[in-house]
Amino acid sequence: MRPKFEAQREFAFLTSNLKLTREYYAKYEAISKILDRNPEIVDLAHRDLRRALITSNGSRPALIRFTTEHVLRLLLVQSLEGLSLRQTVVRVDDSPALRQFVRIGTKPMMDFTTLDKLKNALRPATWKLVNAALARQAVGEKRITGERLRLDTTAVETNIHWPTDSSLLWDTYRVLARLIERARAIDAAAVGSGRVHLSRAKREALAIARRAAYKGRKPRSLERPYRRLLGRVERICTWAASVAYGLVEGIESQRYGAWAHAQAEVLVEDIAHFHELAECVLDQARRRVLHGESVPNDQKLFSLFEPHTELLKRGKAGHEIEFGHMIQLQQVGEKFITDYAVYDRKPLEHALLGPALARHRELFGADPSELSADKGYYESMEALHALERKIEVVSIAKKGPRTAAETARERDPLFRHAQAFRAGIEGTISFLKRVLRLARCFNKSWEHFVATVGQTIFAHNLLVLARA
Repeated sequence: MRPKFEAQREFAFLTSNLKLTREYYAKYEAISKILDRNPEIVDLAHRDLRRALITSNGSRPALIRFTTEHVLRLLLVQSLEGLSLRQTVVRVDDSPALRQFVRIGTKPMMDFTTLDKLKNALRPATWKLVNAALARQAVGEKRITGERLRLDTTAVETNIHWPTDSSLLWDTYRVLARLIERARAIDAAAVGSGRVHLSRAKREALAIARRAAYKGRKPRSLERPYRRLLGRVERICTWAASVAYGLVEGIESQRYGAWAHAQAEVLVEDIAHFHELAECVLDQARRRVLHGESVPNDQKLFSLFEPHTELLKRGKAGHEIEFGHMIQLQQVGEKFITDYAVYDRKPLEHALLGPALARHRELFGADPSELSADKGYYESMEALHALERKIEVVSIAKKGPRTAAETARERDPLFRHAQAFRAGIEGTISFLKRVLRLARCFNKSWEHFVATVGQTIFAHNLLVLARA
C-alpha cells in the first residue's frame, strides 16, 4: 500500500547571513510543524490520492514513487510561491530548502505530468474538509477566536478569451475540425473524402472582428460575413454528427483493434459534447446577429472550453464585466478564513448571512460578538434588528435613504470601528489574487475551479498561522 507520509523528518538548512532568507526558511518550517501536528489533513487527502498514486505498468499495477504528503506539500509550494505546476517542479527540484519542505530529499523529483494528475485527483469536497480540519486545529490550539466575523464576496475569473460571436464560432469550427481529423486516422471511411478549411474559417472570423472594431460601420454591415461563417460552422456540425454515427457503427461491429476501439469511444463522447455546445453557439449567434434579439445572459454560452463560466456585472472600476464565478469568504479577527463558498450562479448576498452564521456557530459554538459586512448584505432594517438581538454589534449599512435613528446607528463609534475592521477583508482578497494567483483560475472545468479556490485558501490559512 502506498504510504501517506515520508519517513524523512529533518528540516535543516544552511545558515544564511541574510535576514530575508532566514525568514523564508522560518515560514516553511512553521508551516511544516503545523502540518505535522494535524495528520488528519494528510489522511483526508490520501482518500482521494490512494488510487491515483498507483499507475498502470503494462499488465501489472505499479506504485508511484511519491506519497500523499509529497503531493500536498508540492501543491502548497505552488500556491505560496505563486507558480504554475511546471514552474513548481522546477523550483522545488532546484532548491534544497523546498526539497526538505516537500520531504523529497535527494530522491528524483516528481515530473509535471504526474503532479498534474495527482492535483486533479483531489476533489473540491476534500479541500473543504482539509480547510475545516485546519480551522478546528486552530480553534483547539486557541490560535483563533470567534469574537469578530467579517464577510465579503469577490469574483474569480475563468481562463477564457473575450467571448464574441465570431470568436466562439471559430472555436467551434476548429475544435470540430480537429476531432474529425483524429477520426480520419481511425476510420477514413466514416469521415469521407471531404476537407476541413481551417484557414478560410479563420479568415472569415478575423474579418468580422476587424470590421466590428471599425467605429464607422453600419449596424447591418456584419450580417453578410456572419451568414457565411454561420453556414460554414453549420456544415461542419452536420459533418461531425455523421462522423460520430460512423464511429458508433464501427464500435458496435467491432471492426477496430483494441487501441482504435478505445480511441473511437473517446472521440464519440467528445464530438457529442462539443456538438451540443456548438448548437448553443449557433443559436445565440443567429438570435443576436441575424434577428437583432437581445439574448439574456443566463441563456448564453461564454466559452466552449469553460462552459460553466458566468458573466458578472459588479460595477467595479475598470472591471465592469467579468467572466468567472463569485466566491464568499468569512474571516475572523486573526485574518484566518474560517469558511468559503463558491457559487455557479451569482447569489443574493443577504441570503448568505444565515448559512455563514450557522457555520460560524458550528465551529466556535456561539455567534460572534461583532458581525460586519458591506451594503450588499443588507436586506431590510427588520432583518438587521433581528440580528442585533443575537449579536452585540451588527455593522451592515442600510441601502437608500435613512431616518435620523438609522443615521445615528451608523455614526455610532462601535459601528464605525466594525466597518474599519470589515475593510480589512479587502486586503485579504487582494493578497489571495495578487500573491496566491487567485485572480484567475487556470485549471479547466468547474470541479477543478472549486478545488483551486480551496487549495489557495488552505495555503493562505497556513501562512496566517505560521506568522502568528
